[in-house]
Amino acid sequence: MGPFSYSVKALGVRQYHVASVLCQQAKVAMSHFEPNEYIHYDLLEKNINIVRKRLNRPLTLSEKIVYGHLDDPASQEIERGKTYLRLRPDRVAMQDATAQMAMLQFISSGLPKVAVPSTIHCDHLIEAQLGGEKDLRRAKDINQEVYNFLATAGAKYGVGFWRPGSGIIHQIILENYAYPGVLLIGTDSHTPNGGGLGGICIGVGGADAVDVMAGIPWELKCPKVIGVKLTGSLSGWTSPKDVILKVAGILTVKGGTGAIVEYHGPGVDSISCTGMATICNMGAEIGATTSVFPYNHRMKKYLSKTGRADIANLADEFKDHLVPDPGCHYDQLIEINLSELKPHINGPFTPDLAHPVAEVGRVAEKEGWPVDIRVGLIGSCTNSSYEDMGRSAAVAKQALAHGLKCKSQFTITPGSEQIRATIERDGYAQVLRDVGGIVLANACGPCIGQWDRKDIKKGEKNTIVTSYNRNFTGRNDANPETHAFVTSPEIVTALAIAGTLKFNPETDYLTGKDGKKFKLEAPDADELPKAEFDPGQDTYQHPPTDSSGQHVDVSPTSQRLQLLEPFDKWDGKDLEDLQILIKVKGKCTTDHISAAGPWLKFRGHLDNISNNLLIGAINIENGKANSVRNAVTQEFGPVPDTARYYKKHGIRWVVIGDENYGEGSSREHAALEPRHLGGRAIITKSFARIHETNLKKQGLLPLTFADPADYNKIHPVDKLTIQGLKDFTPGKPLKCIIKHPNGTQETILLNHTFNETQIEWFRAGSALNRMKELQK
Repeated sequence: MGPFSYSVKALGVRQYHVASVLCQQAKVAMSHFEPNEYIHYDLLEKNINIVRKRLNRPLTLSEKIVYGHLDDPASQEIERGKTYLRLRPDRVAMQDATAQMAMLQFISSGLPKVAVPSTIHCDHLIEAQLGGEKDLRRAKDINQEVYNFLATAGAKYGVGFWRPGSGIIHQIILENYAYPGVLLIGTDSHTPNGGGLGGICIGVGGADAVDVMAGIPWELKCPKVIGVKLTGSLSGWTSPKDVILKVAGILTVKGGTGAIVEYHGPGVDSISCTGMATICNMGAEIGATTSVFPYNHRMKKYLSKTGRADIANLADEFKDHLVPDPGCHYDQLIEINLSELKPHINGPFTPDLAHPVAEVGRVAEKEGWPVDIRVGLIGSCTNSSYEDMGRSAAVAKQALAHGLKCKSQFTITPGSEQIRATIERDGYAQVLRDVGGIVLANACGPCIGQWDRKDIKKGEKNTIVTSYNRNFTGRNDANPETHAFVTSPEIVTALAIAGTLKFNPETDYLTGKDGKKFKLEAPDADELPKAEFDPGQDTYQHPPTDSSGQHVDVSPTSQRLQLLEPFDKWDGKDLEDLQILIKVKGKCTTDHISAAGPWLKFRGHLDNISNNLLIGAINIENGKANSVRNAVTQEFGPVPDTARYYKKHGIRWVVIGDENYGEGSSREHAALEPRHLGGRAIITKSFARIHETNLKKQGLLPLTFADPADYNKIHPVDKLTIQGLKDFTPGKPLKCIIKHPNGTQETILLNHTFNETQIEWFRAGSALNRMKELQK
C-alpha cells in the first residue's frame, strides 16, 4: 500500500492497494513500523519534472515537495498565493487531544479503514504535577476512557497508536516517520517540526486529516515561499532557537501567513538536524504554512543514528530533488548572518516581541515586568532533543562545580521515551536534577497549560522563562498575570540559576558558594549520543491485520466522548438579522476561542467543551473577558451561556474579530464550538490560515472586511444581514447590511477565500456532510 498507488473510484475518492506497480526496485520502507509502505522518490521525481516543464523555471525546495505530491501535476493550475492545489500527502499524524474529534469524524464517514499510513500520539492529556512517573500513572487513570477509545479506534480503522508516556508527537515523528521529501499533515500546529528533516509537514484541523485518511485529495492554497538565507555559523551561546526568535521578530505573528519559510545558504550546515527542527517547529508562531530545510549531511547523520540509514542512502540518490534549484525565486528574502546573531528571548504575552538576552532585563525594568524568575522550564516539542538536554546539562554542571543550584524552580520535559532513556543513561538527567530540576513526563505538560502550578495564586504578577514556543496570556498556567518569555534551553537554565532576567550569561558573573565570582562558559554538547539511542520502553501498538472483531464503544452517558450529529444544511437563503455575540478587541488566538488546560478533558465531547467558547476573548463593549450583553434580556453574562440562549431561541449569531483571528493552535474545536452553538459567520480584519480552513470545514463563513476600517462601523448592539449567498462564487464579495438600533443602515463589502469545493461544504452544512453526499 503506497501513498501514490491507487485506483480511481467514484466521485474522486481513491482506495489504496497493497501492491504498487510504482515501487522502485530498491524498496525502502517509510518507517520501521510500516514495512510494506514505501518511499516513492521516483514518482516525486516524475511529478517534479512535469511541473518544471510546465512552469519553465527553477523551483524552490518547497515547490518540489508540494508540487511533487500533486494529484494531477499535468493539469493542476499553479499560482503562488492564488490557486488551490489538490495534493496527496504521504501520511497523517494526530495527537490525542485532536485525534478524538478527528476519529469521531472518521467514524461518522462510514469508511472501513484509513487510506494512508496514520498514527495517534498520546501526549496532551498528562498534567505536570509531581514528576514523570507519578504524573503518568495519574493521567492513565483519569483518561482511561479516552485512551481506550483512541486505542480501539486505531485498531479498528488501521491507525498506529503511541501510548501515553511515549513522548511528544513531533519528536516521535522526527525519530520515526519524517524523512526528506515527505508530505505529512498533522492535527497539531507544530507539525512543521518535521521540516528539520527536509519534509513538508503541515498542521491542519481534524477534518482535513479525515479527508486524507479517506483517500480524498487534500486542498491547500498554493503557498508563497519566503526564503531565509543563512550565512556564517552558530557559536557560543547562540543556538538554533535564536534563529527563529529573530525571524519572529522580523516577520511578526502573521508575517508568514500563506507562505512556506525555506531556509537555505551556507549557514545551514552549522545547524544540527534537531536544531533545524526547532527552527521549523516555531515557524508556526509567524503564521507560516510550514518551514523546511534542504537535505544535507546533518540530516543523513540523524537518519543513520535513528536506524534509518537506508532512507539516507536513498535520499542521497535523489538529492537534486531534495534541495532548491539554483536561481529559484522567493517571494520575500531575509538574510541572517549566524556569526553575528546574539542570544534572544521573546515575550511576554506574544512570541514575536524579540529582545537580545543582553537587553531584556533593562527593558523589563522599564516596562514594569517582574525581573525575578519564578520558574524556568525546558523541553517541549520545540526544544527537547539530546543536544538541547546536553547543552542545558553543560550549563548546570558549571553551576554545580561552584556549589550553586537554581534560584528559580526548574523543570525538564524530555521529548520522547527514547530521549528520556538516553539522557538517563548518559547522566544528563541526573545533572539537571542535581541543579534543582524536576524531570516531568514525556509529554507536552506546561507548554500547553497542563500544569498544576502551586507556587503562585491566580492574578499574581510573576515571570517564567521557557524553551517552549508560545507565550500567550494565561497559556502555561491559566494566570493572566504570568509574564512568559521563550528562549533556548541553555539560556533558560542559566537564567534559572541566576534567578533574574537581568543576568546575561555572555558577560555577567555569578558568585560561587565559596564567595568567588565566576562566569559561565558557553555550553558545548554532542548533537547525538556517542553510543546508540536507548529506545526505552516499547510504547507502540500496531493496528491488527484483521480488525473485523474490534469494537469501538462510546457511552451515551459519557462526559468525555460524544458521537457527532451532522450539522444542518444551508437553507438556501441569505443570513438575515444576525445577532453579534461578541465584538472581540485585539488578539484572539485559538486559546482565547477554545481554552486548553483543564478543558482538554472534553476534547472528545463537543457539547461539554463548548462551555469554553470565547471565554478568553476581550469584549470591546466593556473591556472584559467572558462577559457579553444578551441582546434579548440586556443582561451581561458568560459568552457560552449567551450563545446557548440564542441557539435555544432560534437566534443566529456572528462574531466580529480583529487581525490574525485564530492564530496559534490547530484545534478545530475553535470552529466546531461556534457552529454547534448556532454561529453562522465570523467576520474579521484577517484570519490565521488553519483556523480559516477549520471554519470552512464546519460550514461557517469566515469573512474579512474589504475595508479593514469597517470594523469600526459595527457595534455590539447592531444586527447584520449577509447577502449574496444565493450567488456565492469564488472571488465575489458578499454584501453586509449593518442595522443600527436607531433605524439607520450601512452597507459594507466582505471578502472571502472560498473556492468551489469549499462553497459546497457550506451548502452541505460541513465538509463531512459533503463527503457523505458524494459517497451516496
